Amino acid sequence: MGTGAITEYMDVAQIVLYAFWILFFILVVYLHREGKREGWPLQMSSGELRTGVGGMPKPKTYRLAHGQGERVKPGPEPAQYDVNATPIYDAGGAPMHPNGDPMVDGVGPAAWATRPDRPDLTIDGRPRIVPLRVDNDHGVYSSDPDPRGKAVYGCDGKQGATVVDLWVDRAEPLFRYAELDAAGRRILLPMTLAMVSSDGTVNVKSIRSDQFAQVPGLSNPDQVTLQEEDRITAFYGGGHLYAMPMRSEPLIWV
Repeated sequence: MGTGAITEYMDVAQIVLYAFWILFFILVVYLHREGKREGWPLQMSSGELRTGVGGMPKPKTYRLAHGQGERVKPGPEPAQYDVNATPIYDAGGAPMHPNGDPMVDGVGPAAWATRPDRPDLTIDGRPRIVPLRVDNDHGVYSSDPDPRGKAVYGCDGKQGATVVDLWVDRAEPLFRYAELDAAGRRILLPMTLAMVSSDGTVNVKSIRSDQFAQVPGLSNPDQVTLQEEDRITAFYGGGHLYAMPMRSEPLIWV
């Protein structure tokens, strides 16, 4: 027998290779289980719960920063809102047809996730996204157009609101939202969906002018919660399909 041989049919290299395969298989199973801490078990349309291959990991408690409590994963999930839509045919995964206003009800691209109803925080525990009236350390660069006090136009070309302030992200610093006055209501407009002209006026392709009055509002005029952010961005996002009837119709090329 040669160097490293244990028997005529097995040597040290084979044992090391087999040990690697076994440990690698255990690692894959472990990582697969750990990846199920959120979003699992899967709930099918029939109500059946599926845990997938390898089962579920043991619950683990995570302490949130700045004394915001604890979260157990996997654990109880927040209650989801009822979807105001009806399947167009009786089958699992069938497309849903909105029963009412899909942008208000959160259907399809206007759907939002149930997130904590508290503001996102900076590393030092302050609200991360605030209006300029709260944070005087930031402002509009002198060479850039300032939209404050300027009109906001919807996709129909009509004025639907007026910009009253800008909301800055203290962590990155950049403007996340424009605060609008729409029919006496204060609402937010994501800056990623706004086109600011050289004269400061703002154009929004997502929604019509009359729909600004339906944008979800804020519980606190000087801060926005994670839940409110999701609902606001979902409303504007849903407008790309639902704001005008022609957007939800198929395109036929002749």
